[in-house]
Amino acid sequence: MRRVFGTTGRIGPVSLVALACSAVAGLLQAASMASPLDGQPLWWLQLLSMAGLVGLLEASPSPKRAALVGWVFATAWLTGTFWWLYISMHTYGGLAAPLTVLAVVGLAAVLSLYYAVVSAIFKALSPANPVWRAIVFASCWLLAELARGVWFTGFPWGAAGYAHLEGLGVFARYVGVYGIGWIAAVSACLFVAWLRRPLGLPALACLALVLLAVGAAYRFKPVDGAPGKKLAVTLLQGNIPQDEKFEAGTGVETALQWYGQQLNAASTPLVVAPETALPLLPQQMPVGYWEALQRRFHTGGQSALIGVPLGNRQDGYTNAVVGLQPGATAVYDYAKHHLVPFGDFIPPLFKWFTEMMNIPLGDFNRGAVGQASMAVAGQRLAPNVCYEDLFGEELGARFADPRTAPTIFVNVSNIGWFGDSVAIDQHLSISRMRTLEFERPMIRATNTGATAIIDHRGRVLHALPRLTRGTLVAEVEGRGLTAANGWDITPFAWWVARFGLWPLWALGGLGLGIGWLARRRNP
Repeated sequence: MRRVFGTTGRIGPVSLVALACSAVAGLLQAASMASPLDGQPLWWLQLLSMAGLVGLLEASPSPKRAALVGWVFATAWLTGTFWWLYISMHTYGGLAAPLTVLAVVGLAAVLSLYYAVVSAIFKALSPANPVWRAIVFASCWLLAELARGVWFTGFPWGAAGYAHLEGLGVFARYVGVYGIGWIAAVSACLFVAWLRRPLGLPALACLALVLLAVGAAYRFKPVDGAPGKKLAVTLLQGNIPQDEKFEAGTGVETALQWYGQQLNAASTPLVVAPETALPLLPQQMPVGYWEALQRRFHTGGQSALIGVPLGNRQDGYTNAVVGLQPGATAVYDYAKHHLVPFGDFIPPLFKWFTEMMNIPLGDFNRGAVGQASMAVAGQRLAPNVCYEDLFGEELGARFADPRTAPTIFVNVSNIGWFGDSVAIDQHLSISRMRTLEFERPMIRATNTGATAIIDHRGRVLHALPRLTRGTLVAEVEGRGLTAANGWDITPFAWWVARFGLWPLWALGGLGLGIGWLARRRNP
């Protein structure tokens, strides 16, 4: 260990090599979220990168040095995960390139402080027993993931569990994405213990148990019963250039014309237009435009979900999805709850920063958690806007009463701010994870991609090519609307609707307690 890190308080040349290895491991974890080759998650790469982190933490001579290793790993991982923020701030926002790089790396570095803290805690509490050590590491990791995902509005993009749509993804219906991250962390730590002592029975036995648990979960996972009721849908992808989208005379007119034509031409029972597909308030649209759309869907048998801002100067504004339905006495609307900092609202003390960019930023009001679904053709549609599908605990609030739980999720997004980048692939994986957690399909209508239909097993059944203008017409099979009682929900949906993420916080705290007790018995 001294050869790796040295014995003085200074960071020597060999220590710098260790930190470089930590950065490389972090970048590999970023790549595991969405492969640069095809955009697919790589579960095995996530486990290997995390195992590299565990080895480096265990080799650290002190908690302080472990904190530095964990911080470097997480900074590289998060920078490599959401580097595409550079596109929105520099390409579309006009922020100088050096300042943009500083902003992206700075955000990653600040969020990485969570992982620095838990890395130090792991080093301080790390028991000699490899099994308890794995539990302590996984619990530390879980607490950092939860803190990043919840505190200060939360930004859990790229959580470790998203690399595991396959393999450990079978546990999504029980423990959700954060629970999958805990299982992955246990596995990585046990793998390191096994590498050090290939014949060490505790680590080998627990690794075998993890593999058996995965196999058993696949063997005994619920078998689909009778097919659910199908709904034909038309999903619209306008591909309006982001630098024109909110410009009068160019993108605004193009959006009004193209989406208006497609909404009128659609023949399926449901048509969905993406976030801010119509980039004006209804009262700002050309005379008669909005009223004509309302008349179009007020009669007949078709419904529409349209992304459009709502509100006024007095009451404030919302980033909304409006539902137009035949014979409806009131217009359905869903107001986005989880707002994007610097996108949907400007955090306090940061107005000076946003004024440096040429981006039409909003300052929206929040909608409520657990808003009502919209009934269409026997289905209950639950809209969510942009990165709201990143917060499974908030989507889960709609499952408090299983008899009114959604049968189909509907995501409307515009991530054209991030160009043709892995942001599109990562967001698709996020939606797929939600379908695994709740066993409900999700349909996605976006401005530039990925416009897709995902079934309740996380499989992408239909998708439009990204960065193209077009319509996707297909069927989606709603789930959970059974004739018997309508109580078809997953264990994760049941407990997250009642307790939120508190069971996972408790699991993390329990793991730290185990580490503290083990450390006291064997100092």
